[in-house]
Amino acid sequence: MRKFGKLNFYIIITLFMFASCTQQKETSQEPTSDFCDSIHRNDSISLSDELKDVAHLMEHKTGVHVLEDGAGSMIARAWLTEHAEKTIDIQYFIFSTDNIGLIACDYLVRAADRGVKVRILVDDIMVDAELDDILTMDSHKNITIKIYNPGVNLGKNLFSKAKKFITDFRSANQRMHNKTFIVDDKVVITGGRNIADEYFDYDHQYNFRDRDVLLLGKETNKVVASFDEFWSHSLSVDVHELSDNPLTADAGENTFDRLHEYACNPENFWPQVRSRIENFPMAFRELKETGAIAWVDKVDFVSDVPGKNDGTNGLGGGGLSTSALIDLVKNAKESIDIQTPYLITSDLSQGLFREAVQRGVKVRILTNSLASTDNVEAFSSYQSDRNTLLQTGVKIFEFRPDAAERTKMMTGELQKTLDHKPIFGLHAKSMVVDGHTTIIGTFNLDPRSANLNTECVTIIHSEEISKQVLKGMEEEFKPENSWETTVDFNPDSEVNNLKRVKTWTRKILPKEIL
Repeated sequence: MRKFGKLNFYIIITLFMFASCTQQKETSQEPTSDFCDSIHRNDSISLSDELKDVAHLMEHKTGVHVLEDGAGSMIARAWLTEHAEKTIDIQYFIFSTDNIGLIACDYLVRAADRGVKVRILVDDIMVDAELDDILTMDSHKNITIKIYNPGVNLGKNLFSKAKKFITDFRSANQRMHNKTFIVDDKVVITGGRNIADEYFDYDHQYNFRDRDVLLLGKETNKVVASFDEFWSHSLSVDVHELSDNPLTADAGENTFDRLHEYACNPENFWPQVRSRIENFPMAFRELKETGAIAWVDKVDFVSDVPGKNDGTNGLGGGGLSTSALIDLVKNAKESIDIQTPYLITSDLSQGLFREAVQRGVKVRILTNSLASTDNVEAFSSYQSDRNTLLQTGVKIFEFRPDAAERTKMMTGELQKTLDHKPIFGLHAKSMVVDGHTTIIGTFNLDPRSANLNTECVTIIHSEEISKQVLKGMEEEFKPENSWETTVDFNPDSEVNNLKRVKTWTRKILPKEIL
């Protein structure tokens, strides 16, 4: 299911949408006698064994591999889940119960069945599942689920949701936007992707160009510590506390049969995808042998703390991730290349870019066009400030919904069967500074990421990684993938009048909550 813009869940009027957003999705299929017979985990392979030959590097360095395409990022998660030995810790803003989400849940249940301890932490506002379904997952003796900052979605009636926005607007808008996937405290995937079809090239109508990074070794300790801090914080609430009638018994033998049946149905989870997962060990070994995993001396994982800031500055206040990014911009000497799906600048950020340009730094930003965006509220604010930002000397490029590279990037098997190409929207949140420092994370260049949502970013000090990411960015700056916007030209006319009017009506919304 496509997400229609994050602000839709942040303002009071959209609370009336929650009833329609929580409809239960059909997960059952016609049963077959051997629906799981084709799934065979290779017990001769272990994650520990696959990491033995790099264990000495993992002690003092961080292995870095950038995951550019959605299908590859999905397959990496699936294989790691399948071969986890002790723990899986998951932290996401969105975890949908669409096709990708249900298959992900099946993998997690199978891992838990083997004795792997699974912890799942999801932000409340974008939970797209029935509370009873979440409680069923939580009923497994090896799965524990917590909800971050509840009160606006799960377990509350419409009046209670509206009351929280009215009486504690700032708290209701403080969301957990972190995205981390941790296996055995050894391997981490973090970056822009949530768990939903459109982040892995499996949506029929709209998919995101996104970016994750896989980390091995030294810096994963900080990711683990950050997850533990969120998990133990008072804002993270056990899901059974949100229900008047929680499921207390452990999952029975047949509790997850329907889920397994769905995930093993070839119409939902294709055999060729399973084959790619089964072959992942060979691909992983090739990554190690060919140097596609860069072993970096200095990698910094920076995460905001739960709650972000104390609110003494109203809706402002910044956070650790905000300060880290400001320092990188201030210290840039030659170039800053940015990808951000939402570009909403304040006086502070405009001033930072102006100062950078004045000292000779070339600044380029790629963001969504009106034609490619999934968030007209954010675009509306960007549209109002676009010329002001251009006058700072920054070059702005807007992503095309029909970007030529979508055929290359959307590698999911589903796309090969469609007789049309879905719209391609930008969701990567990345920055390269001076050609040697790369930032991949969850931080959108907007006031919400700066001051309200908790965010996390990975700062990689490596020319090798920067060269890889810049190569993709350079492609996306080209005319076949984006329009260069100037004070005299913008591509807003590429959309129909209805979307343009819809965008114009959103200009009444305050920038601070976008």
